[in-house]
Amino acid sequence: MIPSERLKGIEAFVCTADAGSFTAAGARLNLTNSAVSKSVARLEARLGSRLFERTTRRLTLTDVGAAFYETCVRVLGDLADAEAVLAAHRSEIVGRLKVDVPIAFGRMQAMPLLLAFAERHPNLRPSITFTDRKIDIVEEGVDVAIRIGASEPWADNLGHRHLGSERVIFCAAPAYLERRHTPTTAHELSGLDCIVYGRSDGSVINWRFADQTGHVEERPMEARIILGSAEAQVGAVKAGFGIAQLATWLIKHELERGELVEILPNLATRGLPLHLVWPRSRQLVPKVDALLETLTDGLRID
Repeated sequence: MIPSERLKGIEAFVCTADAGSFTAAGARLNLTNSAVSKSVARLEARLGSRLFERTTRRLTLTDVGAAFYETCVRVLGDLADAEAVLAAHRSEIVGRLKVDVPIAFGRMQAMPLLLAFAERHPNLRPSITFTDRKIDIVEEGVDVAIRIGASEPWADNLGHRHLGSERVIFCAAPAYLERRHTPTTAHELSGLDCIVYGRSDGSVINWRFADQTGHVEERPMEARIILGSAEAQVGAVKAGFGIAQLATWLIKHELERGELVEILPNLATRGLPLHLVWPRSRQLVPKVDALLETLTDGLRID
């Protein structure tokens, strides 16, 4: 535990740095000019360093003081956050909540959870955006975002939680396989109709193949149809146009109903990781904390 002596004078020091003078700091803290000045002086004596350069007109932080100020602000912020955690258990979940989700995954997987969450908290006003582009969630005021894609070096001001990775399989409609045939090797796929995903820039996503050792190889496929929407791919496969490589979350219900079947299960691969991302400054807000727990419980991939 941090000795209480180490916290003495920090609030007066930070307030003085923010206000620019002992007098202004005293007004903010409801203390006298002298009391604030003495508190800072005792802190400097204990640290053995001058934190301020004093002139008759103003106070300015020394280099050491500036570095110490940054640390003190962070410590005081952590203490405020800790208090917010306790307050969160007593706080009502109300107000606006901005959420950003991938288009297909958001509509199919996240929306049922978000609607149920909004129903449980009638005083909440969610605003949900659907986009597959990378956005600056802090700049755009997003409280919680769902991200599908390769892990990245997250910024220090962002919290993130890994929920697992999707499973990607080869699939087709039973009628298509009856009309053509069910492949038993990866080589046979080249002689069948492949439905592949194409980006807006004209590039096409290669298919991924896993061998018995777990090594994954990417290969370009000759396409029967190129589609720029995962949901459109599902529709084309269900209509019997060919075979596609799709994430299992995208076709969960089709597989359960038998509208699509998995083929070549030995070639299935792990797909992209799923993350929740949020501004650290919003993490302890009750509505944000509650939504993070809801999405974690509902979206985690085992």
